[in-house]
Amino acid sequence: MVPVQCFIVLSALLFFIGVFGFITRRNLIAMLISIELVLNAVDLNFAVFNRVLFPDQFEGFFMTLFSIGVSAAESAVAIAIIINVYRNFHSDRVNSIENMKF
Repeated sequence: MVPVQCFIVLSALLFFIGVFGFITRRNLIAMLISIELVLNAVDLNFAVFNRVLFPDQFEGFFMTLFSIGVSAAESAVAIAIIINVYRNFHSDRVNSIENMKF
């Protein structure tokens, strides 16, 4: 059996890689992927802490499934926005969004 510390370290790595990717990338798709990495780290923590604290119950797993569903909906909306930005500005860079007028 894999120790819990390995899962927590993996979750921390996923989280920090996601945060680093979100801060350093200027491509909208890469930023969306980085946000998904952060959400996957949170999902992994839900599952691990549920298994450690409440081994006979499934609240953490249900919360993980709910979070995956919310992440899928968020990704669909974000990709629709990115496609709309690309159609209007012919670029998928963050700088093109800064040129939008109110």
